[in-house]
Amino acid sequence: MKELHCQILETVALVPKGKVATYGQIARMSGLPKHARLVGYVLKHLDPKSDLPWHRVINSQGKISILGEKGGINREEQQQRLIVEGVEVIDWRVKLKQYQWMP
Repeated sequence: MKELHCQILETVALVPKGKVATYGQIARMSGLPKHARLVGYVLKHLDPKSDLPWHRVINSQGKISILGEKGGINREEQQQRLIVEGVEVIDWRVKLKQYQWMP
């Protein structure tokens, strides 16, 4: 299982500044199609102090779906990080046609 987590984290690290990717997209690119929930699980348990660009991963509707964790990552922080990178976020939503990473 640890190997799968590493594959996911390596893929998340590739998402460039100013772009976003969906959970499903990260799963597919990690060689784990149909495992978008695993991507969410891995990111949910990521150390909040991590330098990994976890904030660039959103759901397939373009929405920030992290509800928040005490002392952990939360959607307000995710939104703020995206805005700082130049990604427009309106009502917790990002325009995928404009900001989705297409490697």
